[in-house]
Order: sequence, then C-alpha cells, then structure tokens
Amino acid sequence: MIKLSPSMLSADFARLAEHIAEIEEAGAHYLHLDVMDGSFVPNLSFGMPVIAALRPHSKLVFDTHLMIRRPERHIEAFANAGADIINLHIEACLDPLEAIRKIKSLGKKAGLTIKPATPAEALFDYLEELDLVLVMSVEPGFSGQSFMPHCLPKVERLAEFVQRRGLTTEIEIDGGISLDNVRRVTSAGANVIVAGSAVFDAKSVGHAVRCFLLAFETSVAKE
Repeated sequence: MIKLSPSMLSADFARLAEHIAEIEEAGAHYLHLDVMDGSFVPNLSFGMPVIAALRPHSKLVFDTHLMIRRPERHIEAFANAGADIINLHIEACLDPLEAIRKIKSLGKKAGLTIKPATPAEALFDYLEELDLVLVMSVEPGFSGQSFMPHCLPKVERLAEFVQRRGLTTEIEIDGGISLDNVRRVTSAGANVIVAGSAVFDAKSVGHAVRCFLLAFETSVAKE
C-alpha cells in the first residue's frame, strides 16, 4: 500500500484545522510535521505545543520529522505531544540505535532520515530496528524546492535491502514530489509519499489528495 503524507509546512497556518480536516476526509494517511530548529537547518517552524494542540482534532498518523540537532534530547516530549512516528536525521544523532530504541520504548514508531548527500548505506545497519526510513530529495529546511532525481537510486537500494531481508520498514521520500513525478518515486520503491506544495497550493486541497491517491492506484496496477 502506498500512503500519502501531506506536509503541514506548506499549509496556510491561518487555516490549519480546515486543511487537516480536508486531507483527512479525502483519504490521506499521515500528516507530515516538519520540526526545524534554525540550527541543523537554516529555518524555524514549530514544536511540541503546536503538535499537542492539533492532536485532539485529527485521527491521522502524525509523521513527525525532527530536523533538529541532538533530537534524542526531545524524544519523550514529542511522544507526549502526540507524535505517532518520530523520525530523526541520522546526521544529527550521537547514537542512532539508542535513539531508535528510546522511541520504541515509548510505544512510538521510529524513523531515520538521510539528507541528499548521505548514502543509503548509512541506514542499512538500522533497518531491522526501524519502522520507517526517509530519503530527502531536496535539502532539508525549506518547502517548495525542486525534486532531485539523483536521490532515486537511494530509494531503490533501500527497497531492495528491505525486500531481500523480508522487512516491513516503510520507505518515505520528501522533497519536490508532484503528480508529474510521483510515479517515478513509487516505481523506485517508495511507499510513503510526502507532498507539500502540490497539495496545499492546489485550488482544492481535498481534490489534490484524491489525485495523488488515484496516481498510487494506477502505479500499483501497472506493476
């Protein structure tokens, strides 16, 4: 099953509740929450209080992507705020395995992310412990960037590894995904698709979600 995780970073923050209700009603599976600290990435976004405020208003899986330095310091706080998946950058962790196990001890799903310059192989030692891996197809920190196609071979190598080991780890991709290129990324093996501007800049957010879901169905039917 291919899942859609619309990125809240691209939403109109004055209409968050409305937008989240629209994507949930249209059939989105996850809500992607980009947390930025202005240090690991050159931008600031939001943190635990916003996630905690949104949690009572949505049944979507909160797919929380921590673009922050030393994210292991804040795992418990994000778990308490309502994150369902806590996804850390491998480049930002002192001990990724310890962080993964801490996330899982709190009853949450654990993810690791790699930047465009980080090889897929950096994740291989952790895949058996992970629920999800995220391949960034733009430089993390800003929404609305152009897709980097040279990141697709990393998705393919991860998908091959997961299949060969018989794992259930989900492979997520984030950055510049649109209806024009989504079949390329699903064909490469990604099964969780983050879409920001392509969903929230559309005239109808719900219609954009449904178009992505239809594209997923078409992609699966062709395989």
